[in-house]
Amino acid sequence: MKNNKYLKYLRWLLLAFFLIMVTREAYLHQVQGGGVAPSVHALCPYGALETFYSLVFGGTFLQKIFSGTMILLGITLVLAVIFRRGFCGLICPFGALQEFFGIIGKKIFHKRFIMPIAIDKPLRYLKYIVLVVTIYFAWKTAGLWMDPYDPWAAYGHLSAGYESLTTEYLVGTIVLVIILVGSLLYDRFFCKYLCPMGAVYGIVSKISPSKIVRDKDICINCNLCSKSCPMNIDVAEVDKVISTECISCQVCVLTCPKVGALKYKTGKKTLKTLTVIIFVVGLFFMGVFISKTVGVFEVLPKQITQESQINVEEIKGYMTIKDVSIGTKIEIEEVYKKLGIPASVPESTKLKDVQNFVEGFEVEVAKEKLK
Repeated sequence: MKNNKYLKYLRWLLLAFFLIMVTREAYLHQVQGGGVAPSVHALCPYGALETFYSLVFGGTFLQKIFSGTMILLGITLVLAVIFRRGFCGLICPFGALQEFFGIIGKKIFHKRFIMPIAIDKPLRYLKYIVLVVTIYFAWKTAGLWMDPYDPWAAYGHLSAGYESLTTEYLVGTIVLVIILVGSLLYDRFFCKYLCPMGAVYGIVSKISPSKIVRDKDICINCNLCSKSCPMNIDVAEVDKVISTECISCQVCVLTCPKVGALKYKTGKKTLKTLTVIIFVVGLFFMGVFISKTVGVFEVLPKQITQESQINVEEIKGYMTIKDVSIGTKIEIEEVYKKLGIPASVPESTKLKDVQNFVEGFEVEVAKEKLK
């Protein structure tokens, strides 16, 4: 049981690592721009589903989505086939955020609340509705239409400040607050009821050979496995956990006081918790490493060169004055003139920093002037 305690801490440590890593990238994206650090959309597998139609029929990614996003989707789908929703339980940074809020909630209320079955059951289907609606409108609008309403996008813009959160991301921020407050009361609130990616992994997990198996001869019916499950699966009442809600977090196995009463099996092979963690995290990093090595993993826009050709609408704040000139094929003197930028401002200045030299300068207004 002592080893189980250490494995619980190891799992939390891994979740914290992924959450901190993505939070850092989101902060850098806001402070230094999209050319330096990827957006949270580029680091989320769901962005790949939203861009799939555009990529297949138009040959282009949606804005903020790159090849690396598609690879992340591929890697996590492979994980779902082998280890069910193991990505959700061991890697997902948004899942980690909810879980840590859950720990805080347990400290405050000294218990975890469980949604009544009459409410819980229909709410579980909400994530499938969210999945269908977001993909439909992504295809229909050929854009990330969900962005302003996305709680994960709102989280990624926390460092952008109050104005961004209360204007462009107002709805997303409200949803984020609801999710975090919900997570103080209920385990994995978003994962259970709203996460469209969880819906995808749940569907894929139906063909997974992995499952939690309960040995009735060893089980002492203490019900601790059911009480500890963050997805509220009644583990103690089934012989095999094959629910699409299972996130392969291993919490029930680690909580069980009887060795061998609960086993994680992939096919006929029993895997120890540490082995599952190593395989899930290892396969994830191996997929990223291999794709980076062969040069196909990209989560940032390509650097602008003389061969680049961008239209005015594609101009971003992280681009320099020189980048704008090269990419749009507009003479740099004309760019300075059109935008009213003094010649003393270096051409290496990022557009979002021009406001330090020109009062009231705005990137969106600059784009209109260059059209």
